[in-house]
Amino acid sequence: MESTFTDRRQAGERLADQLGDLRDRHPVVLALPRGGVLVAAPIAQRLQAALDVLLVRKIGAPGQPELAVAAVVEGQPPHMVVDEALCRDTGADARYLADQERDALQEIERRRALYRHGRPLPPLGGRTVIVVDDGLATGTTMKAALRGLRPAQPAAVILAVPVAAADSLAVPVAAADSLAVLARQVDRIVCLSQPSWFRGVGAHYLDFHQVPDAEVLHFLAALKRTDWSNDR
Repeated sequence: MESTFTDRRQAGERLADQLGDLRDRHPVVLALPRGGVLVAAPIAQRLQAALDVLLVRKIGAPGQPELAVAAVVEGQPPHMVVDEALCRDTGADARYLADQERDALQEIERRRALYRHGRPLPPLGGRTVIVVDDGLATGTTMKAALRGLRPAQPAAVILAVPVAAADSLAVPVAAADSLAVLARQVDRIVCLSQPSWFRGVGAHYLDFHQVPDAEVLHFLAALKRTDWSNDR
């Protein structure tokens, strides 16, 4: 099977082609780090939009760290979304989740200090928000991210991802129709590819390298945040 995308930047450029109608709405682009930042950067550049990170941390299944059974998203207080069915199937019990949640919160705080110098999310009330990641498998991490945005009361939330699992057969023990579930939490979804063959997000990129903090910081610096109080 041929890869769908050359790299995350190309995926972001293709998403930007589909999001051009939002430029006049002065959207905010929120990326899920780390890989989502590389996808989001060309979108923010094309739309001349502010770019920031939405801090959410996946909790992988025991022995399967890439399979999300839960996710923790920043907030006051932080919020954890749990896939109960996956937890049962993979043996992720309450003690396991509690231990992993503690580690996830520590990593979220580390990233807040590094990426935002300790700042909380900027004001999003009444804004159009585009939430970006490099792909969706179970959708658990994105579900947590979207739920964490609710208290901010954005005017509209658009989910933009290059690739997503098509159905429950695509990912072992994954929840069925993850995009259909997420559609109930957003105003619009832009997804470029839902391949019938899906063995993880990385399989659909030629270059799917592990993104270091330094690369995230590079893109955040290259797209300096606008004045949030004046860019409406």
